[in-house]
Amino acid sequence: MSDAGELLTIAVDVVRGAADLVLAMRTEAIADVSTKSTRTDVVTAADRAAEAYVIDALRTRRPGDAVLGEESGEHSTAGTGTAGARREGMPEPASEAGRVRWILDPIDGTVNYLYGLPQYAVSLAAERDGLVVAGVVRNAATGEQWTAVRGGGAYRSGHRLACSAVTELSQTLVATGFGYAAARRAHQARVLAGLLPLVRDIRRFGAASLDLCFAAEGRFDAYFEKGLSAWDHAAGGLVAAEAGLVVSGLAGQPPGPDLVLAAPPGVYRQLHDALVAFDAAGGP
Repeated sequence: MSDAGELLTIAVDVVRGAADLVLAMRTEAIADVSTKSTRTDVVTAADRAAEAYVIDALRTRRPGDAVLGEESGEHSTAGTGTAGARREGMPEPASEAGRVRWILDPIDGTVNYLYGLPQYAVSLAAERDGLVVAGVVRNAATGEQWTAVRGGGAYRSGHRLACSAVTELSQTLVATGFGYAAARRAHQARVLAGLLPLVRDIRRFGAASLDLCFAAEGRFDAYFEKGLSAWDHAAGGLVAAEAGLVVSGLAGQPPGPDLVLAAPPGVYRQLHDALVAFDAAGGP
């Protein structure tokens, strides 16, 4: 088994346990809810518990690795403290050559979790030298799981995934998501108003990692969103890329906070250029 394959095996095992914890805690966790960036950006006791579970499990399995978690920032699995929380738009730390960093979203889709909508996932990626080499996304509500190793394809339940073969933008089902701040939502609404007449339709499910995995297997054709952090798209982005989607930012930029776009080669340029025209990476 390759090194990336070994990392994936660990990730799958750890994520399964975290997803089981998230599901088991739901009734209790939704009674203990706080907010982060805005009053609509929620975090539950289960987010914190699942993150602690994963960090402890990685500390046992991979001492010396680094972990970036959504709720608690940077950790080293060699110790017990954090190296300081890091949020959207802040620079990534320099890494030691060859060192593995795990990128964790303990519950992607917390609002769905809060409302009992079955679209919330635990997402975990392994990054080496700045490149994501393995990732797993598990829908805690349904048990569906997507995995990928760089250069080894993307899979769900043992079935290798291939993205949509659509070639016309007008026939493209596109998923997206929205930020929490009102000003950003207003800008995103203007982008959507421009794009909607050009595509088959729009979907919004509320969990970026699952959106990327759904695009990977053609449940819809393409996906884009502004405002994602590394934990939102690291694992799902690898699944999407390994299924054949072009995963990027706009105008030559890598995927990141300004925009993440995942589209089949047949419509990538058309969708990319439309998003550029509508200033999808701009605004607040």
